[in-house]
Amino acid sequence: MSNTTTEAKLASLSLEQKASLLTGLAWFSTVGIPEAGISQVEMSDGPHGIRLQQAESLDPTGAFPATCFPPAVALGSTWDPTFAVRVGEALGDECRKEGIDLLLGPGINIKRSPLCGRNFEYFSEDPYISGLFGAAWVTGIQSKGVGASLKHFAVNNQETLRMTTSANVDDRTLHEIYLRAFAHVIKTAKPATVMCSYNRINGIYASQNEWLLTTLLRDKWGYEGLVVSDWGAVVDHVASVASGLDLEMPPSMNGPQLIVDAVKAGKLAEEAVNRSALRAIALAAMADKIEPLESYDIDAHHNLAREVAGRAIVLLKNEGGLLPLDPAASQKIAVVGEFARTARYQGDGSSRVTPNKLDNALDSIIAAAPNATVSFAPGFTIDRSEADLVALSAEAVAIAKDADVVLAFLGLSALDESEGFDREHADIQPEQIALLQELLAVNKNVVLILSNGAMVVLDGWTDNVPAILETWLLGQAGGSATADVLFGHVNPSGRLTETIPLRLEDTPSFLNFPGDYDECRYGEGIFVGYRYYDTIDKKVSYPFGFGLSYTTFAYENVAVSADASGISVSLDVRNTGSRDGHEVVQVYVGGVGSRIPRAKKELRAFQSVAVKAGASTHVTLFVPREDLAYFDPILKDWTVEDLTYRVYVGASVADVRATADVAIAGDSFAPNLSMMSTMGEWFSHPKGGPAIGALLTKLQSNSAREIPAPDSIVFKMMAGFRFEQMMSFMKIEIPQEDLDALLVETNN
Repeated sequence: MSNTTTEAKLASLSLEQKASLLTGLAWFSTVGIPEAGISQVEMSDGPHGIRLQQAESLDPTGAFPATCFPPAVALGSTWDPTFAVRVGEALGDECRKEGIDLLLGPGINIKRSPLCGRNFEYFSEDPYISGLFGAAWVTGIQSKGVGASLKHFAVNNQETLRMTTSANVDDRTLHEIYLRAFAHVIKTAKPATVMCSYNRINGIYASQNEWLLTTLLRDKWGYEGLVVSDWGAVVDHVASVASGLDLEMPPSMNGPQLIVDAVKAGKLAEEAVNRSALRAIALAAMADKIEPLESYDIDAHHNLAREVAGRAIVLLKNEGGLLPLDPAASQKIAVVGEFARTARYQGDGSSRVTPNKLDNALDSIIAAAPNATVSFAPGFTIDRSEADLVALSAEAVAIAKDADVVLAFLGLSALDESEGFDREHADIQPEQIALLQELLAVNKNVVLILSNGAMVVLDGWTDNVPAILETWLLGQAGGSATADVLFGHVNPSGRLTETIPLRLEDTPSFLNFPGDYDECRYGEGIFVGYRYYDTIDKKVSYPFGFGLSYTTFAYENVAVSADASGISVSLDVRNTGSRDGHEVVQVYVGGVGSRIPRAKKELRAFQSVAVKAGASTHVTLFVPREDLAYFDPILKDWTVEDLTYRVYVGASVADVRATADVAIAGDSFAPNLSMMSTMGEWFSHPKGGPAIGALLTKLQSNSAREIPAPDSIVFKMMAGFRFEQMMSFMKIEIPQEDLDALLVETNN
């Protein structure tokens, strides 16, 4: 729809009609004005499937069946954004079939703490991965005409007091960690809508944060779409519209009248109403262009979910080559753990999908190993109902004692992690740990298969387990995908997008999560996840980017070069084993001798490559110059430092196969200085340092007093003194004309 058409529709509306467009009609639909040619927009929760409710309710159950794809925790673990595109395309077709115009997703918030109850919906502790996957997902679904809703904007990293808490974060951390992924998706994929979060950011609610919704999102990033509130996030509807929010959801009882009254009272400019109404009209026009779909291939979507799930599984440990199991062998397999029979395949809350098909691992294992004798014992209850745990454990130990291999399915339930509350700890339930120890006591060939939406602490109770699969939450086809990996039909290639520390207490946010008194201080700054562990060389159980394979890979002929556009990396990846597989090549970059605190390594490029057994594949990666920038709190902008950059090429942040140093010419770093700037700021300034040095030399020539040299111990001791304070202490008088000339020379 042209701007002319949209504006003509707006001009035909009364103030009351325009105000009605700024709040919803029903729980998941907007107001339509048929006489003006403005349609309703139908929405549904996402992001890993459609949650089309049969009735308006806060209850996440009761949705119509749809494909439950692997949630973001698993999708991101593939380290292959093409899967996000394909999943997005499939979701777009399902939306077209169900009459959904806007799917609420993806969620790209950062996994600041492993305790966040909603981590299963987010991709990573790293903004680079989150941004790439978010953009790929949006690109996929919007290629079908269906709109996406990028969420939750911004700094929504906990569920505790999520409606009111203030995320108190400094400018540099805000931009480098918590906004960077949003900026990438906005600029490259252009989502139809952005959903603001519940929380406050440095004291101001996101829903009425003008800096966030207008100055940054629209003026700086150039976003032209609609901003919708998270459901119930609006505190003051009038203030929200004035600040840049366009649509309040769900509908409030008197929202439109509040807007009308505020305009008539002169408390809200009608131009602000017009601006938001235009965006609502444009969104409705987008919905009108969506081509309905009579049906989609349920089996094809299920198979896609299975493919993604298989590639998402992370092989953490495989001592003695216990895996893969031989699918043709006549062996005794003991399957232990209720999760094998009752799959935990998604998180709980607004993203809960009613699957149109559902595999479980137990049935899939039986089908995958026709010559094996498979026995099963639940071992524990998922819902922690009253049960004879002693009897359950005894049954499990009995079948394990006589087995060739034990497949132990342990994990977390919805009681442990869900939208709406944060986890209290990062541990598996004690009864499950006790069961595992009993199994190991009678059989050393135990494969631990984990089902969990966020990392769990593994140190201290998995040391004697020879093989561990981290399967996360894998969607409706996770059971068959797990069997695919166990029996070698799929060579595991998943990689960790979040670090697994030795202890919860080791996490950088431990002392500041979830905060108190409605305040949460982001005291760890930019040192989130691996940026912290790697920089201080802190031992972890499994590092960021880690994942094993049933084959091995060698990195050969690594070459690194740089020019004005960025850093180029090329190499050959050779499969040195006997199985085909995927390797994830990762490029990290760090600054050497930076003027600011920086992480030792930051992920800046990666690629998942398929390599046949015995073959070699050439890989090229590129780090754009702008991706080397940091956000300077003095300049209030991004800047590339004139620096030597160290490039690390490897298979994880800790498994570095090659390094190289390259020089990058930086941006001019010249913040304005004044008499209130410190001596340290003056002497580190490219213009101010030489200028003040020359001035002091001039003053010395006209003075009988000894003026300390700029590199003297006196000046070094007083680097934190203000310029005027230092001159006063040293009793150095500067003629006004010299001072004026100094400031002009420095700041122009």
